[in-house]
Amino acid sequence: MTHAMLKGANVPLDATAVRAVLRWTPGQGVPDVDASALLLGPDGRVRSDEDFVFYNQPRHPSGTVWRLGKKRVAEGLTDTVQADLGGVPSEIGSILLVASADDVEFKHVQALRMFVYDAGADGGEPIAHFDIKPETGAETALICGELYRRGDGWRLRAVGEGYSNGLVGLATDFGISVDESAASAPAAEPATEPALPTPTPATAPVPAPQQTRPTEPSSFPLPPPQRPPAYGYPQQPATQPAPQHQPAYGYPQPVAAPAYPDPSFRLPPQGPQFIGR
Repeated sequence: MTHAMLKGANVPLDATAVRAVLRWTPGQGVPDVDASALLLGPDGRVRSDEDFVFYNQPRHPSGTVWRLGKKRVAEGLTDTVQADLGGVPSEIGSILLVASADDVEFKHVQALRMFVYDAGADGGEPIAHFDIKPETGAETALICGELYRRGDGWRLRAVGEGYSNGLVGLATDFGISVDESAASAPAAEPATEPALPTPTPATAPVPAPQQTRPTEPSSFPLPPPQRPPAYGYPQQPATQPAPQHQPAYGYPQPVAAPAYPDPSFRLPPQGPQFIGR
């Protein structure tokens, strides 16, 4: 039998493990809802930040409370928290079942309802359900229900109390030191892929220069004819006139002989022994 609960009502739980399911109707302008849980000690506060089970810390260190994550069903979207009540540490007196809407007011969330199932019964009817209606509509976080000890057993209470300062304000009120940057949006379930930053002119990539083939001239001036060097000798510099005669093969060039006979040539004086003979 399913209990249709009103705000403030409570029912006993015979199950040793329960599954708390938040369900809502998606649509344009409807925020995404996240389920979380706070494990409170006898003083009504957490013992440490590890007693906060949410999207950035989806499992309690004891392994007895954890998030199952979101799912699309025929009636809408769901997010689920499961608790093994038989294994919860004895110093934990209650578990708060929380819904948050990422700083969007719950007046935009349609048909928000909490179902509590016996986690050991597959496909069974819920133990109880509770229609959650914000008091002002400006709430951005809601305590939907509470699992609490009564003697040796557990009970479920329908709460429906909200906070206008979101999940951060709710968690802080129960002793959690929350990093607002970490709690502002789920890290494991981003709604959209982050856009890449647009490069600034100082860091924008410079386009590769276009490589063009040089235009070939239609005609080229021909070089002046060059006389090949003599075999075995270095080539004469272009600034010196080429010799009139090539050297003989294998020998240096002969020096030009003086004109003969020389008109100024005179015989040496003759001795007397050569006169008259």
